Amino acid sequence: MGSARLRVGAFFDVDKTIISENSANMFFKELYERGEIDTWQVLAGLGAYLRYKLNLLDIERWTERNLQIFAGRNEQALAREVEGMVREQLIPVIYPEADRLVRQHIEDGHLVALVSGATQFVIYPIATHLNVKHTLYTHLEADDGVLTGRVLKPICFGEGKIYWIQQLIEREGIELAKSYFYTDSITDLPLLDLVGHPVAVNPDPLLYRKALSRHWPVRFFRAP
Repeated sequence: MGSARLRVGAFFDVDKTIISENSANMFFKELYERGEIDTWQVLAGLGAYLRYKLNLLDIERWTERNLQIFAGRNEQALAREVEGMVREQLIPVIYPEADRLVRQHIEDGHLVALVSGATQFVIYPIATHLNVKHTLYTHLEADDGVLTGRVLKPICFGEGKIYWIQQLIEREGIELAKSYFYTDSITDLPLLDLVGHPVAVNPDPLLYRKALSRHWPVRFFRAP
């Protein structure tokens, strides 16, 4: 494939980059309010989030363990259930600046993709709202429409994001040297190093220091 045919990519992390909340925290809060999980599970989730922000969490092990709660659930029913939660709780907290930025990249003819460790159930409604056609996410395994409780590896996190983006690059023909990646988290450093235009959005302290040292753009979006 000649370089003239390669496209510019614009990749966006979702939690704290597109939306001002962490989607996993919001979802587990919803489960708690419905009585599907107990207080200790909520506290464990908050503790895991703090370790994640410090880049200390074994995210693959945590994801595999916690998503087992969906084993036996009907895939379509869960999709409808989560879509309702996303529309009520997450769509309203999309950063207006992120919304405008996504739409500007689309207008510029760039291939825009949401790249998140969240599952397809969370990412699809957000992508639909933003008119984004490409989504990379953590895949929950299903067998004949029923979730098994297992996660397809690699999960879409850290180096795993590079794996899934590589599939998109090869399929769509994307030139990384001219592409953009927006994220708030130091855990996305491998992907930031991969693109020609890395951008830190509302960065955590570790990413903020790294961005300053690398002279990367830093943007602060205001919560709606």
